[in-house]
Amino acid sequence: MDETTTITTGAKSAAADDDHPIVFLHGVSRHFRQGDSTLEILKKAELAVWPGQSVALVAPSGAGKSTLLHIAGLLEQADAGEVYIDTVATSHLTDMQRTRIRRNDIGFIYQFHHLLPEFSALENVMLPQMIRGLSGHEARARAAELLAYLGLKERMTHRPAELSGGEQQRVAIARAVANAPRILLADEPTGNLDVRTSERVFATLSQLVRASGLAAIVATHNLDIAGQMDRRVTIRDGVVVEIS
Repeated sequence: MDETTTITTGAKSAAADDDHPIVFLHGVSRHFRQGDSTLEILKKAELAVWPGQSVALVAPSGAGKSTLLHIAGLLEQADAGEVYIDTVATSHLTDMQRTRIRRNDIGFIYQFHHLLPEFSALENVMLPQMIRGLSGHEARARAAELLAYLGLKERMTHRPAELSGGEQQRVAIARAVANAPRILLADEPTGNLDVRTSERVFATLSQLVRASGLAAIVATHNLDIAGQMDRRVTIRDGVVVEIS
């Protein structure tokens, strides 16, 4: 995989027909204080992703992958720059407005599934929908449909401890897309899985992205997985750079 030195805001894939990106990080900077020194994580970073486009974020630990995902997902504020969600500038929104965007438009998947252990797979996928305001009947129907689509029809009533690692992560994927978000952010979603299970989980994730027209940013160390995505980017010296 040869890296270029071109700073990128991204190019549309064949599947991305919209005139504007659904998520656009423009001139984003983020730093942290370490004693008397300042650690620059992102320096005027630029990244745009269109609906239906999958982007692999490949970078070593400590480069800022999680920070970039947190800023893109409105979990963390940038020190400078702007995050646009469907052309809406978000830096001056209230906490309630940012929370509404996260709840309605953004799905998150993490390295560890973070499923609620006392609830079944079905109930874990129902909960975010009910928080959004769907009735129990509607939430149950959609959760069952998603889990069946992800190959978990026979495992819906099982609690997380009764599921394999790959099954747990597929439940986490279903939960992340339960509210039909337009943006999916995944931080090392297969990092805790063996190679074969990782491939199955990623194939499931890719199928969902293609079927739903999601814009997906996936942080991963797995170059095989990254190679299957529409684009690959890295973070070099705080700047987002396209790689080929």
